[in-house]
Amino acid sequence: MSTHTQILYQIIFSTKLRTPTLLKDNREELFKYIWGILKNNKCHLYRINGVEDHLHIVTHVHPSISVSSLVKDIKVSCNSYIKSNLLFPEFTAWQEGYSAFTYSIKEKNRLIEYVKKQETHHKTISYREELITLLQEHRVEFNEKYLM
Repeated sequence: MSTHTQILYQIIFSTKLRTPTLLKDNREELFKYIWGILKNNKCHLYRINGVEDHLHIVTHVHPSISVSSLVKDIKVSCNSYIKSNLLFPEFTAWQEGYSAFTYSIKEKNRLIEYVKKQETHHKTISYREELITLLQEHRVEFNEKYLM
């Protein structure tokens, strides 16, 4: 019997202390690097985007790996890549933790559009406000003191 899955994830994580270090000029290079990491982990990338202080990744995660190990791989690899290639001179590290939400495949196009429009979206709403909204929509319990 084969394994069949269709789980659409939105993975979100931020820079350490949410420092706005991911400057627009080199984000595309970072996104391509992350795409390679996902590909190497047998994941299908639907969309990646972000702003100065956080990233959104819409992907299918291969059933042989956990979301936590995938995020760890992305963060560790990107940390080294950013520093060795001087992509973002002020970047120091990623914030601990991440958020991951699942979606029905029926919501794929809406989710892709949402992630595509991150720069416009964040002209009116902060990362913290966005994250609280997503946590509430997905009925995830959280303590605001840990959201910095």
